[in-house]
Amino acid sequence: MKEKALLIVVLNKIELLDKLLAALNDAEIRGATVLHSIGMAHELAGLEDNYVISSLRAMFASDHHENRTIFMVIDQERITAATQVIDDVIDLQKPDTGILFAVPVLFAAGIMERNGD
Repeated sequence: MKEKALLIVVLNKIELLDKLLAALNDAEIRGATVLHSIGMAHELAGLEDNYVISSLRAMFASDHHENRTIFMVIDQERITAATQVIDDVIDLQKPDTGILFAVPVLFAAGIMERNGD
């Protein structure tokens, strides 16, 4: 098995999800899992019974109420290609757009290798 990485995208601009998944598919980067998620700051801002947090609600407010978190286990050698596709669709330099990171995968089972990889 080639060395793998877990590439994670937390997408705040959920209206870009379909475009991002289509672009990844076109680049033959497949096998992503998409989860609905909510950021900690937004969740804390919604707590009515905590005076301190509630008073900071305006500070935490943003246009989105939820995110999409995308998980992909990919060959480490494909990270550059994947991040380029993601950068082409999402401008992560803009605030409140999303985050992207990767971590090494020490073990993986159930992942179908494609094209003899």
